[in-house]
Amino acid sequence: MRRFSYFIILPAIYFLSGCSDKTNSLEVTASAYTSHPNETDSTPSLAAWGDTLKPGMKAIAVSRDLIKKGLRPGVEVSIEGLEGKYKVLDKMNKRWRKKIDIYMGKDINKAKDWGNRKVTIHWVSEEPS
Repeated sequence: MRRFSYFIILPAIYFLSGCSDKTNSLEVTASAYTSHPNETDSTPSLAAWGDTLKPGMKAIAVSRDLIKKGLRPGVEVSIEGLEGKYKVLDKMNKRWRKKIDIYMGKDINKAKDWGNRKVTIHWVSEEPS
């Protein structure tokens, strides 16, 4: 029986030791933005890291302090109160801290209705935050 335990316990320890993913959560301020030149610049659909934003995409921009916490380009984020996963595809002006901006396509009214609110976000990173 003792030998059987080793066949179960040792592989489990080996498997778990290789898992370095860490689930993170943080309360942030969430605003919304759209692909309009008056909100960004002359290329409103071009995100900071070169991705092209299109209406219907589930994308967010993050404040630069959150990048240091593991919210790098391509990381998927769950936002409490919203369905699905949102991908980090953009970054915000350096003046913002602890903030995300949710992409709303070209729907200015939807973005205005969202306003600013506190939300909790969740993501998995391989690095400690």
